[in-house]
Amino acid sequence: MKGNLFVQQCNTMGFQERTALPSTKRYRLLLLSILLMVTSVNAQTSTVYPQQITVAKDGTGNYKTIQEAIDAVRAYSPEHVTINIKNGVYHEKIVVPAWVTNVSFIGESKEGTVITYEDYSGKFMDVDTVSNKKKFTTFNSYTMYVHGNDINIENLTIKNAAGRVGQAVALHVDGDRFVMRNCNLLGNQDTLLTANDSSRQYYFNCYVEGTTDFIFGNATAIFKDCTIKSLKDSYITAASTTQRQPFGYVFLNCRLTANDETKLEYLGRPWRAYAKVVFIGCEMGKHIRPEGWHNWNKVENEATAYYAEYNNTGEGAATDKRVSWSHVLSKKEARKYTLKNIFSGWMPL
Repeated sequence: MKGNLFVQQCNTMGFQERTALPSTKRYRLLLLSILLMVTSVNAQTSTVYPQQITVAKDGTGNYKTIQEAIDAVRAYSPEHVTINIKNGVYHEKIVVPAWVTNVSFIGESKEGTVITYEDYSGKFMDVDTVSNKKKFTTFNSYTMYVHGNDINIENLTIKNAAGRVGQAVALHVDGDRFVMRNCNLLGNQDTLLTANDSSRQYYFNCYVEGTTDFIFGNATAIFKDCTIKSLKDSYITAASTTQRQPFGYVFLNCRLTANDETKLEYLGRPWRAYAKVVFIGCEMGKHIRPEGWHNWNKVENEATAYYAEYNNTGEGAATDKRVSWSHVLSKKEARKYTLKNIFSGWMPL
């Protein structure tokens, strides 16, 4: 009875009664409360996302594979993250998902840092049962797929090693504000897929090689100071620019070269009706065909595709025998082909 009365009194006395404890006990309770609060805050902020990550095959970095490093990046990182990749051959099929943004991939050296894989369109995927067998298509045959925005890649090589077996993409880029500098893109048919008609892509001082349609897609892309090497008589570009895009592919001050096998190469053909490709200030080798462009065996494409050239040099640069539906820019028309104008205000780097 006395115990119940004591509890009732404590309940009615509230905070004043509870604080009437010995000072030592009050101090301990206060200290415990502070510790609990600090622990709670630390639990919420304990995850640390580094801004510098190193990948090394020999285990001297943070990760041994590039994909592991990508998976460790904070989703939609507010801070720029640099993934440094040591020299080595990385046999990986790499995906940079949409939520991995604001990241730079920096190789130790262009020739020594190599990312390679060998999928191709028509190749059977690894599956559990014969009845579920599926084949790769052009769009998932990539060695590296970039879907996130604001991705920079520098100083490395990306290769599809499948050989001449049809469509086999080395690099597939879907994200916006993509920059590639001082890199090699190696493959055969469909080496570089510049996807997404809202994507802006900038390739500077890069080497791109292939056989058929080895630069293709519907992104707005600039190739500046690049070397474009043809490996057989076929087509360099296969743009699928949409009607609403003012620009498609623009090649500025590039070198168009070829191996000994290549004698007659087209500058491009329209994968879709409104393809847009322009070459300005480029050096064109003798392997470029006099007619320059192809209509993909569709006469109606001649009225919609936009192919143009300006101030190019070399044995393949003469325009007097180009197809009648292509264009030679005037000096005034050529002035609009600036990075700022083509990229709608975005200035890479």
